Amino acid sequence: YMRKAARKAFAQSKHFTPPADIRDLAKYADPLVSIGNQTGEGWFLTGEIMELIHSGVNNVVCTQPFGCLPNHIVGKGVIKEIRHQSNIIAVDYDPGASEVNQLNRIKLMLATAQSNLDKDQKNKK
Repeated sequence: YMRKAARKAFAQSKHFTPPADIRDLAKYADPLVSIGNQTGEGWFLTGEIMELIHSGVNNVVCTQPFGCLPNHIVGKGVIKEIRHQSNIIAVDYDPGASEVNQLNRIKLMLATAQSNLDKDQKNKK
């Protein structure tokens, strides 16, 4: 019920896009992971990442909290395939993760994003 109300409010907004219907998320995820996958985020995480890509987002940071092993398995498992379509990284956020490493990974992703943007702009000329 709450998701439906949120989708309705986002649809009426000038600033936000409503999230995809869960059935659409399943369709987005299906080519990469079985929708029968119930491990951690399962196919839902993959569906949400693919929703971003289908809506034109070219750069994705997949944050993985608190050493969530199922998220690592699914998230990192599909990232290799998603990397063919998007600039994507996984960043671990847990007590053992180095902040310097997290920031460096994000900076590297942003540098790749800038390089890709520069290439796209040169190709349009």
